[in-house]
Amino acid sequence: MEIKWHEIDYVMLDMDGTLLDLHFDNFFWLTYLPKHYAKKFPGQEEKARCSLYKQLKDRRGSLEWYCTDFWSKELDIEIISLKKEVSHLIKQRPNIISFLKALNTAKKTRMLVTNAHPKSVELKFSKTQISSLLDCVITSHDYGYPKESQNFWHSFAQDYQFDSKKTLFIDDSISVLRAAREFGIKHILCIDSPDSTLQAKPCKEFPSISHFSEILSVSGGLSNAIHTN
Repeated sequence: MEIKWHEIDYVMLDMDGTLLDLHFDNFFWLTYLPKHYAKKFPGQEEKARCSLYKQLKDRRGSLEWYCTDFWSKELDIEIISLKKEVSHLIKQRPNIISFLKALNTAKKTRMLVTNAHPKSVELKFSKTQISSLLDCVITSHDYGYPKESQNFWHSFAQDYQFDSKKTLFIDDSISVLRAAREFGIKHILCIDSPDSTLQAKPCKEFPSISHFSEILSVSGGLSNAIHTN
């Protein structure tokens, strides 16, 4: 993995599946929430689960899909409270702290750019060590559009002065990476193993890594950028 660090001033990082293990989110939305929701419909549990899966699928990629307030109202379930019941599953991905510290030493601006609802961000910050190692936190809910939308990128760029040609964007979502590329982000990197319990999915469309150790290597990695600053 070769990244031209001398060309990069800004590093935009997704949260779930990039900085944090996606296993928590996959388990919550695909297993824990459906099980809890089905209890509301005695004798029709399977039908209830299927209905929930369809609702989630129909909203996929929209801002509502990522919105805990929306689903709390839609399902009549306090989503954040339910998430707290399994919050012990919230984990940082390997080498994240070292990577964020290395970026700081190399004088790169570290920007969390996430579709997660602010309440989810707050919960995950309370369970990890990443918040103090970020220079700014941007959630798409502040703009009314998900990262998949060009409306988000143009609104975001009006508030934060960054050079898209000097920006590295790292995410595990192909649709989001495509949107970033369309906007003009020059350096794109895909995380191909966002969930530690699942096998990596090779990414043919963008350069990809499984772990941040791949760009923290002594030879040709981020350490070179550190030594030149």
